[in-house]
Amino acid sequence: MKMIYSILLLLSLTSCVSGPFELNVKQTSYQAEENHNITLEWMFTPRTNSSPKSLFIYCELSADLKASVLFHLHEGVEVPESQDEQFTGRVQWDKDVLRDGRISLHMSRLRINDSGWYQCDVRTGYGSGSRICRLNVTAAADEPKPPTPTMRPQPESRGRIVLYVVLTAALLALCAGLFFAFSHKRTRRPCGGNNETDVQPNLNDPGEDIPLEDYRERR
Repeated sequence: MKMIYSILLLLSLTSCVSGPFELNVKQTSYQAEENHNITLEWMFTPRTNSSPKSLFIYCELSADLKASVLFHLHEGVEVPESQDEQFTGRVQWDKDVLRDGRISLHMSRLRINDSGWYQCDVRTGYGSGSRICRLNVTAAADEPKPPTPTMRPQPESRGRIVLYVVLTAALLALCAGLFFAFSHKRTRRPCGGNNETDVQPNLNDPGEDIPLEDYRERR
């Protein structure tokens, strides 16, 4: 009888010292925008005298009637080949806090299809449990583009513009002057009596003008 009582007392003291196994989530719901990063955390009761080989963790995403493996730890060792392609290269776990009973999973470059229910199953040599949290990833808000600054011409640039305008005006004026001078020269009547039909004075009768041909015949 005393032996049975001693055994029951020993079991009771061991339970009080170690405590029961518990598993909880840090947050039941997470909200984030796509392309951002987030950390999902679960907390379980640790034991310092527990072997790492007795620890098993299996976390997965449930969305649209499909399950995708987020993280898998078997006997204290990560199993990356079990991870779904959707999370490849985007999930990291913190080994240092695991000994304190924290499962910390860092997810980077969030996508819309990362939304859903995340469940972590934890099994140890002294207990097991399962907890779920919700992640909702929304589309990134369009950031307004900054207005394009208006470039004002520098003093040197304004001087060059004025110089170009003056040179262009002078060139146009020169071309116009040459054009008018050339046109006036072509339309002016030539001087001199070189045309045979010109009228020559009548040597016999000073008061009568006769054509040049008649004058030649008379001579």
